[in-house]
Amino acid sequence: MKQDKKIERIIPAEQPVYLDGPKPRINELNFAWRVFKEFIYAFRTLHFAGPCITVFGSARFDEFNPYYLAAREFGKRIAALGFTTLTGGGPGIMEAANRGAFEAGGQSIGCNIKLPFEQRANPWVNATITFNHFFTRKVILVKYSYAFIILPGGFGTMDEFFETLTLVQTKSIEQFPIVLFGVKYYQPLFDYLHLMAHKGTITHDDLKLVLLTDDFDNAIQHIQTYVRKNYTVKPRKRLWWLFEKR
Repeated sequence: MKQDKKIERIIPAEQPVYLDGPKPRINELNFAWRVFKEFIYAFRTLHFAGPCITVFGSARFDEFNPYYLAAREFGKRIAALGFTTLTGGGPGIMEAANRGAFEAGGQSIGCNIKLPFEQRANPWVNATITFNHFFTRKVILVKYSYAFIILPGGFGTMDEFFETLTLVQTKSIEQFPIVLFGVKYYQPLFDYLHLMAHKGTITHDDLKLVLLTDDFDNAIQHIQTYVRKNYTVKPRKRLWWLFEKR
């Protein structure tokens, strides 16, 4: 498969926003405008990207880590399904998933974030967007995806997992499949989810929203079952007056 020309959009940097109470109205308007621009950049970049599967996971694993290898395999399998692999665009698990998709001839996209450490854009993408805000980035990582695969990770991965799970639980988005991959790593967390159900803070049916597995075939089959029942994509026409080139 011939790879598309790599596209990169970098959203302009901004001054940090400190929690010091209300700011002058013009500052608030400028902040809202910057957020709006981030979304517009992302919408224009991904409008024709095709349906995606998002892969979450740690930025700290190198290419010899078994979870890096697992994410790379998922990228290949996502490409084989005909879906675009979408990640946070950084190193580690994100790089591995993008790399697997790219090497398999599939579409690979990264949504990077500016951080003082760890985060750098990986080279295994057809398109990348660099965000200033976590919340805008998370919206995009969810907006275009039909399924979510969560490999081992830290605070950022847990934030992405639980926010996505909450959106599904509250029916704010469709009941997209969510896969936790890595039984040894995630079993204690899954046990705690069962405790939450036992205490009544979630329902036992909520536990069915997540599949915990170490099996690639099981994970992909879980996703395919949903896709076969619900997969629809409306054709999107490119508009010349919006400079949407073929």
